[in-house]
Amino acid sequence: MDKKSTPVVLRPPNSTEHPDYSPPPMSFLEGKWHVTHSTLPMWKSKRNVTITYTLLEPSNKSIPKDQTDRIDDVVTYQTFTSDKVSTVHGVDKAAHGTRRDAWDWRGKGFLMVASSHWQILGYGHESTEPGQNANSERNAWVVTFFAKTMFTPAGIDVYSRSKRGLNPLIVQKIENALSKVESEEIRELSKGLFSVKMSGVD
Repeated sequence: MDKKSTPVVLRPPNSTEHPDYSPPPMSFLEGKWHVTHSTLPMWKSKRNVTITYTLLEPSNKSIPKDQTDRIDDVVTYQTFTSDKVSTVHGVDKAAHGTRRDAWDWRGKGFLMVASSHWQILGYGHESTEPGQNANSERNAWVVTFFAKTMFTPAGIDVYSRSKRGLNPLIVQKIENALSKVESEEIRELSKGLFSVKMSGVD
């Protein structure tokens, strides 16, 4: 892939065929992500929202570990008025066979009664910046869609691997791509995309 120009390709929810999209490898998804933009109301009053995915043992021994169908899912955040870090812990189970871009989440502990469904709409890396070494590591991004639940409306999140957030150019490209997704629901949701507050960034 050309490191100087990474196109933003987003698929409609529930679509399994897209000419320019394929599910991300699990090695790309695992680890900590910072939620930089969202349409979900619950993040408007929160800051420093992170999601950490850790690969778990597959549910079946026939599934390779690097293609596991189970992920440990930990969300952390702070409110605007407190430094206390709150945590939401759950487990994601692959929703569709061998595909790894649609997941069913189930809470752990007292949240065991809570569940949700989320999908990856697109992912990639930022373009190489002027003067940046072409072989240097570039920041990664993911766009996710969360289906409506009993407690939350449907929504979109944008993740950044770096706590510094995403380059405004890639954000603009993502917003433009969202406005053109072949899904009226996604196009309407994208109109309400806002920046999630991040503090303590060097």
